Formats: sequence, structure tokens, C-alpha cells
Amino acid sequence: MITVSFNLNGKDVSCTVDAKEVLVDTLRERFRLTGTKKGCGTGDCGACTVLLDGEAVRSCILLTAMVEGRKVTTIEGVGTMDHPHIVQQAFVDASAVQCGFCTPGMVLTAIALLNRNPNPTEDEIRTALSGNLCRCTGYQKIIKAVQLAAERMREGR
Repeated sequence: MITVSFNLNGKDVSCTVDAKEVLVDTLRERFRLTGTKKGCGTGDCGACTVLLDGEAVRSCILLTAMVEGRKVTTIEGVGTMDHPHIVQQAFVDASAVQCGFCTPGMVLTAIALLNRNPNPTEDEIRTALSGNLCRCTGYQKIIKAVQLAAERMREGR
């Protein structure tokens, strides 16, 4: 067992975990942050995506011990029902949400992309989201949602 201290959604936290525990389990079981979904367990589907120091990472293949001293942001840390993040609102406005299982990972991946590149092309959006799988849609509304969010962020809305 090891103690890991990190910043989680803007708050400094600490927990004791098995050295082999992955971050998705820590987030869901120890912090009750269930917006981070457990999908494939191999880093292939993107459902477990979180931001680590602002970059999108797969929490199902990241040991919790590796976030020592770092900043972790989950979907619960980017917006609220009353004040959603621009990307969250764009997903709603573009009807880019079906069952919702993949949505947290998609939103966090889109946020990381837009923070790096505020004016991505459709190909750049597709490339950024290529590691996030959705079984419900044809991705077109998701692409449109990211484009809408990019436009709104550039306009300062």
C-alpha cells in the first residue's frame, strides 16, 4: 500500500492504494466520482478519459501512484448542471449525446484538444477523438458539437 497525494478537480486529496491500483478504480471507488466510466480496461475505448495536467489520458491503464503531485480533472470537475462547461453545453445543443456512456470521455478529450488548438479542422477533431468509441452514433453530431464549442470558445461565450 502507498499513499498518493494529488489535486483532484481543484482540491488537494490523498489516499492509500495498492501499488497496482489504476486511477479509474480510485476515482470511482474511493472518491465516488462515477462520471469516469470503466469500459474496456485496456485503454482502447476512451470511456475512462480524464485530464492529467490538462492532457487527456486513459485512467484504466494509469496507475494511481503515477498521479502523485499532479492535477487530475474528471468530468465532475469541468462544469455543473447550472453552469456547464462550453463543451458540455455544445454536446447538448448539437444533440451529440445518446446513451451517455462515452460522453464524459469525449467531452474531456475535446476540452484537451480545444485548449491546445482553439481552431481545429474537422480532421484534427476526428484524430483527437479517434481513441474515444461510441456505439450509439455515427460521430457526426459529436464532431459538430466540438466545432460548435470551438466557435463559442473563440467568441468568448
